[in-house]
Amino acid sequence: MAKTKWFCVLFAVIILIPVHACTGNSEDRKETSFEQQPEITEIRPQRPVKIKLKRSTTGQYSWDLSSDDADKVLETDRKLREGLGE
Repeated sequence: MAKTKWFCVLFAVIILIPVHACTGNSEDRKETSFEQQPEITEIRPQRPVKIKLKRSTTGQYSWDLSSDDADKVLETDRKLREGLGE
């Protein structure tokens, strides 16, 4: 009889401790919230300037430049003109 009594007490303690731990007050818990970090969303990868080279029937070259950044397009155009001596 004493063994079954201890077994019941031990079983109750083993069951009640995890149940009590999982059913705490909702006032004590903080609500989980996920926030996006603004510095991560503002960073965009740098795309290179695309150069499409064209040759006319007279043997002269011209090019078309395209990119998302207008400053880089102008800088690349300036470098190409300086390099070719135009």
